[in-house]
Amino acid sequence: MHGAGNDYIYVDTMRYPISDPSALAIQWSDRHQGIGSDGLVLIGVSTVPEADFSMRIFNADGSEAMMCGNASRCIGKYLYERGLTSKTSIRLLTLSGIKTLLLHVSNGIVDSVTVDMLEPTLEDDRLYQPTAGLDEGTFVSMGNPHYVIFTDDVDIVEKKGRILEHHLAFPERCNIEFAQILSDGSIRTRVWERGSGITCACGTGACATAVAAVLTGRAGRQSDIVMDGGTLHIEWNEQDQHVYMTGPAAFVFDGEIDTNIHS
Repeated sequence: MHGAGNDYIYVDTMRYPISDPSALAIQWSDRHQGIGSDGLVLIGVSTVPEADFSMRIFNADGSEAMMCGNASRCIGKYLYERGLTSKTSIRLLTLSGIKTLLLHVSNGIVDSVTVDMLEPTLEDDRLYQPTAGLDEGTFVSMGNPHYVIFTDDVDIVEKKGRILEHHLAFPERCNIEFAQILSDGSIRTRVWERGSGITCACGTGACATAVAAVLTGRAGRQSDIVMDGGTLHIEWNEQDQHVYMTGPAAFVFDGEIDTNIHS
């Protein structure tokens, strides 16, 4: 499945348990010798009564991520269209808390999903330690760390993304966004995802970009974030301070793989 081009392999672990998701994420994500993806997402039961289902996500390098907005939208579409739930409001347990998915359904098809991404965190000593030599930007945590740099050349992500991901300012590495305000008020953004490299879209990155644009006086509370794979609508609500992300989700193909071949 993919959300605005951010593509992951999804496994329903309620039917097909995965014993070593980190290793499989590396093998399966290889775009030349595997299936090809930005990573592996596991859909499972919730371990707490406050949530309906759970999500774990492993990047293409095998590292486990805390949250992925695009993946959460895809999970909502999967659960509803595959008959695992009839709810149009789903509570999803992630490593960064419980996210509520609001499904926009037409004739049994999930057209788009709005995710309550909760409140952003602007200071986190575990994830961000300002230091000399770092490009000027804005740190925003959406449950995972992001550093947003406004520029007239978003393609610089290809040169500087990897370097900044591993910068000393980020003890646990970081997702890096390069963003530009366009003439129509939308925000063109390219992203380097921690553990995956350049991706077509990043839901938490879009949220972080919108928050950073508000904080630096570049945009209002609602923004369209134009990424390589599509556009996400982000609202940083003034009443509850939650960030709401709305965007598409799509199936690409279904398949079967024998894990014994790759073990």
